Amino acid sequence: MNAHPNDFSWSFWPALPIYPYSKRRTLRKEVIKDTVWTFDQLQGIFYVVVPIRMTAVKLSKGGLLIYAPVAPTPECIRLVKELVAQHGEVKYIVLPTISGLEHKVFVGPFARYFPNAQVFVAPSQWSFPLNLPLSWLGFPSDRTFILPEDCTKTPFADEFDYAILGPIHLGPGKFAEVALLHKNSRTLLVTDSVVSIPEEPPEIVQIDPYPLLFHARDNASETVFDSPANRRKGWQRISLFAFYFRPSVLETKLGQTFRDSFKAPDRSRKAYFGLYPFKWQKNWKQSFDRLRGGGRLLVAPILQTLILNRAPLETINWADKIASWDFQRIVPCHFSCPIEASPGQFRQAFGFLEKGYFGVEDDFELLREIDEGLNRLGIVPPPKEKV
Repeated sequence: MNAHPNDFSWSFWPALPIYPYSKRRTLRKEVIKDTVWTFDQLQGIFYVVVPIRMTAVKLSKGGLLIYAPVAPTPECIRLVKELVAQHGEVKYIVLPTISGLEHKVFVGPFARYFPNAQVFVAPSQWSFPLNLPLSWLGFPSDRTFILPEDCTKTPFADEFDYAILGPIHLGPGKFAEVALLHKNSRTLLVTDSVVSIPEEPPEIVQIDPYPLLFHARDNASETVFDSPANRRKGWQRISLFAFYFRPSVLETKLGQTFRDSFKAPDRSRKAYFGLYPFKWQKNWKQSFDRLRGGGRLLVAPILQTLILNRAPLETINWADKIASWDFQRIVPCHFSCPIEASPGQFRQAFGFLEKGYFGVEDDFELLREIDEGLNRLGIVPPPKEKV
């Protein structure tokens, strides 16, 4: 089937003006035959692009539950409705976060396409810069409900367990996440709490390799040709950006950036007018390998350094509860999917919150500086002692 460019259109992109702006491709994959499907799109800033993922789960009595909607482009809605035609209507839509605009902004527009679906949101919702009612953000007021603490009080309790982390108070804002277990398929759905980093760039990132090749360069004047090796190189550097903001193996050359831009082979708007302020040290690949850890399950450094360390005991208790469940795979909203992992491996990922834990944190330098600055200004509360 030949796609029309309008199939990828997302007209509400100014609400979250990040790449790829008004054009978003969607890739649907079947994780478990006739039971679990993922829908990947792309998001990023300065071509630091990563997958953002929605998950659909078939209900035993027919119909679908949607976890963490993505942009409801014509292509995305068509792919969902193909499942609806086979397995029944969308009955439930779950927003598993309270502050993640990259997830929340899509829920209201997505729900309009499925007028019979009930929308369930994590408790303690808030928005920035103004804390607006959900109805003002496009949520259907007559069918939007707060997830109760007791998961047995939801209409899908016979098939799903869930555990709510938070809210963790962060000064002007809050963080929370709802992990959802589909018991029949032994599949755990999470949003941001844990990820696994693939060695190769995900398929959704490779539809348009320009961001990968942009970051595969070693300087502004270099022309990088499209090849699997260069795509891989760009992806691994993007991963370091995404997790550390400024990894220790990266130097920024702000003073020389403008002079170098005149040597760039492409000075178009798409190429940021030739601006490329980065210089990677020769050992950058070692930093990626250390971060990836062979594809292990990990908690993103920003969560470790700026968020979860504000509530270590609450987070550990949440992780313990999830580790008591029976699951064999994890479907997160970002990076690798599915992740074949045990409850014990999930729990191990939160060891950084416990006394006696020792990790390699050379690349955490900028995140620590941000943390110390926010503490010094009194914007966020200080971290608490490890458990």
